[in-house]
Amino acid sequence: QVQLVESGGGLVQAGGSLRLSCAASGRTYSSAYMGWFRQTPGKERDFVASIRWSNGNTYYRDSVKGQFTISRDIGKNTVYLQMNSLKPEDTAVYYCAAQPIKSGNDPESLSEYDYWGQGTQVTVSS
Repeated sequence: QVQLVESGGGLVQAGGSLRLSCAASGRTYSSAYMGWFRQTPGKERDFVASIRWSNGNTYYRDSVKGQFTISRDIGKNTVYLQMNSLKPEDTAVYYCAAQPIKSGNDPESLSEYDYWGQGTQVTVSS
């Protein structure tokens, strides 16, 4: 089991920045990928970014490349999502997720992530 707790969401004006944190506890050593997803009311939860825990390789959805940066601190078992130049369309609930090591690991596939945080609201005003 892996427990995830997100923090860092809030209200920011367009063009501003936020940094989300996701503190993991439990069997974190068994995680292949840690990821961030986001969801708006009435829509599906979408992949945003992920990082391979072992070597730090990163993956992003096209619309956030160059705008968001995912990173990890192995010693703190924490994953971060630095979000810059925020736009109103980035408004969503952001979820942290952990994908255990298994066959068929996929850094961008929501269905492969077994553990989820409670979510943190990010609101970008225009």
